[in-house]
Amino acid sequence: MLSSMLKHHQEEMKGRNETQEKLKKEAVQAANELTQNLVEHLNINVATAYLNQKRLDAEAKNLNVAANNFAKQTQQWLALIDNFSSALKELGDVENWSKTIEKDMNSITAALEIAYKIERE
Repeated sequence: MLSSMLKHHQEEMKGRNETQEKLKKEAVQAANELTQNLVEHLNINVATAYLNQKRLDAEAKNLNVAANNFAKQTQQWLALIDNFSSALKELGDVENWSKTIEKDMNSITAALEIAYKIERE
C-alpha cells in the first residue's frame, strides 16, 4: 500500500513537472515573441526618426548652400550699389564743376561785353 501510494505520488509529480515544464517553455516562447514584437515596433520608430534626421540634415545642407549663395549675391549687389553711388557722386561733382565753369564763363562774357562797350564808346 505504501509503495503504491509512493508510485502514485511520483507519477503525479512527474505529470505536474511535465506540465510545469510545458508551461515554462510556452512562457519563455511567449516572452521571446513579445520581446521580438517590441523590438520590431521600436525599430520602426527608430528607423523613421533616422530617416527624418537624414532628411533634416540634407535640408540643412541645402539651406546652408542657399544662404552662402545669397550672401555672395548680396555682396555683389552691395558692390554694384557702391559703384553706382560713386558714379552718382562723380556726376554731382561734374555737374557742380560745370555750373562753376558756366558761372565763370558768364562772368567773363559779361566783363568782355562791358569792355567791348566801353571800347566802342
